[in-house]
Amino acid sequence: MIRNTFIILEGIGNKLEKRLWREGILTWNHFLDSNHLTFISPQRKGVFDRILFSAYTELNEGNSTYFVNTLKRNEHWRLYDVFKGNAVCLDIETNGLPPERGGYVTVVGMYDGNTYRCFIRGENLNVGAINKELSKYKYLITFYGSVFDLPFLKTCFRNLMIDIPHFDLCFGARRTGLKGGLKKLEQHFDIQREDKVNGMDGYDAVLLWQEAEKGNSKALDLLILYNKEDTVNLFRIAESIYTRLKKLTGIEAYEKICYNDGRPRGGWTRDNC
Repeated sequence: MIRNTFIILEGIGNKLEKRLWREGILTWNHFLDSNHLTFISPQRKGVFDRILFSAYTELNEGNSTYFVNTLKRNEHWRLYDVFKGNAVCLDIETNGLPPERGGYVTVVGMYDGNTYRCFIRGENLNVGAINKELSKYKYLITFYGSVFDLPFLKTCFRNLMIDIPHFDLCFGARRTGLKGGLKKLEQHFDIQREDKVNGMDGYDAVLLWQEAEKGNSKALDLLILYNKEDTVNLFRIAESIYTRLKKLTGIEAYEKICYNDGRPRGGWTRDNC
């Protein structure tokens, strides 16, 4: 989807982006190959060409950081299909209090589509370990993380470094008409949790930590399992939310009109599609 995205260009919003699509300018390559666009002056197009060429180069080199500020935060979902192979899902647990009132992170879970890693307070949870793990990835996936997880982490770990695009599934889901928390979305997509943690919520996670602090190893194991379910399920939901968001843009309809067997019909104008 990112290669269909023109809202990275100053002055181009969703309306003008759709107009480009209607004209058969579906990708950055199409734009660069077009010598004349009636609604964009030659001077402006020259500027846009340079920006798109830079974006094209950075994308081909796998530099996701380039798009952190180039693309509005609520549009970072458009990068998912390119960087999902280098993505990490993140979810935290806390002691139930805000940082300014003694709150702290108890567990940080990360899942890259293959392996779940857990960082536990008092064992291996520190800013160095978190930064080292995050540095392996090019894309971040959370649920409500832009409001809760990341601000909480940054308050507790002052030198935390997160400089990769971030797909917050909570707000992506809302844009597609899906409301509610993570557990509700799991039900919507028929995602089942392990019986041991099925029905648990964040408050239960706080209670489990309290028991773990008393030396209850079973409580800690259950807390880790709860966090793992939260974290691992994000990947499955991300694919569905991305597909819905892409459909909402309308790009697939334009692609069907302008393409035949994966190749553009004729030139790049609407008349030739």
